[in-house]
Amino acid sequence: MILQSWIGVDFDGTLATYDGFRGPGHCGEPIPEMVERVRSWLRQGRTVKIFTARVAMKEEADEARHAIEEWCFRHLGQRLEVTCVKDYLMSELWDDRAVGVERNTGKILSGESRI
Repeated sequence: MILQSWIGVDFDGTLATYDGFRGPGHCGEPIPEMVERVRSWLRQGRTVKIFTARVAMKEEADEARHAIEEWCFRHLGQRLEVTCVKDYLMSELWDDRAVGVERNTGKILSGESRI
């Protein structure tokens, strides 16, 4: 069995617009630039997973996962795996809250720290 790396893409504010939590089943409109980026990766045969805290809350996880999978089917043409767990195969994380840090140095790669 060959294990394939995957790209994590945050949902709210990165792949879909976000203007406040409206319940686990609500999904914002697609963000065109990010949707096209994900489509490109999928055409290349890359594995993309939705990486979101929405499925971390046990009582809302099933509803949130289903809503996001359906959103992906409508806007990306396929249902993507939805997770809140990263592992050693995750090669990249695209997220509106992340700050890039240079490996083994603690130096910020771009932008400014929020603290």
